[in-house]
Amino acid sequence: MILDSSLKPPRLQAGDTIGVVAPASPMKPERLQKGVQYLKNLGYQVKLGESVEQVHGYLAGIDEARVSDLNNMFADSAVKAIFCVRGGYGTPRLLPQIDYDLIQKNPKILLGYSDITALQLAIYAKTSLVSFSGPMVAVEMGMGIETPTENHFWQAVTSGKESLDFDGIKTDIKILNAGKAEGRLLGGNFAMICSLLGTPYLPDLNNAILFLEDVGETPYKIDRFLSQLKNAGELNKISALVLGYFTDSEPTNGPSLTIEQLVAELTSDLNIPIISNFPYGHVDVKYTMPVGALARLDADVGKLQIIEPIVT
Repeated sequence: MILDSSLKPPRLQAGDTIGVVAPASPMKPERLQKGVQYLKNLGYQVKLGESVEQVHGYLAGIDEARVSDLNNMFADSAVKAIFCVRGGYGTPRLLPQIDYDLIQKNPKILLGYSDITALQLAIYAKTSLVSFSGPMVAVEMGMGIETPTENHFWQAVTSGKESLDFDGIKTDIKILNAGKAEGRLLGGNFAMICSLLGTPYLPDLNNAILFLEDVGETPYKIDRFLSQLKNAGELNKISALVLGYFTDSEPTNGPSLTIEQLVAELTSDLNIPIISNFPYGHVDVKYTMPVGALARLDADVGKLQIIEPIVT
């Protein structure tokens, strides 16, 4: 039985102001401009963080500037949602400096994926706020967002429906272990999840439906991540596992297990529903995943569904 509850942000409405922040790596200015114009064309107002175009090595500005932008957007009553420009790297450095009390008192839509996973999971762990792992301003929105990706994202953050179905994107979902489960949908980028192990920023994974993706990580590295999660005792807590896309993960040399093989071996003692090839990750066509929402997985037919409203 799922007893915990989550904090839901207000839905986006026509004409709302969207704050744009860069908590991780710097982006190409032309992509930011195109992404901002995309939002304006839809009728939204856009407020850029003060440091959004800064560059500090592989970071989009120094830590203090990036976390200040994030805290300020949550504090600004005119800003109704916060969209990240891109991932890359940098959000783990900000976690101790985030004003979680402020966020809990001012729940808002937070959007991003990849490196933003660390930020989203930390915020959920500290506040129970549902956030959205989906298209970003200087990535999909700035490069020409695919229609299925676009439709599912805007439905998630504007509709306020009692449930959210994952359908409309054709894919060959693989059933690795049949069964049914319910739980909080938690996860994102696998490397970022592992970076939170042993910290106060990893949410409780008891009865969670864990979803995973990554990019540029070969099978033995995915094996390492999964082994770390299992050896830390976290894998034994979850109720189900949803594997998204592992992009650019082909073995570089020598013999290799496939990702499905290594997952089967490392989860053989768990007896939980597991599916793979779910349309989510570093790909153009994908679903938006509401981090922290109550979900149901029917692995017998490869169907995932959000079973509660995710915005108010």
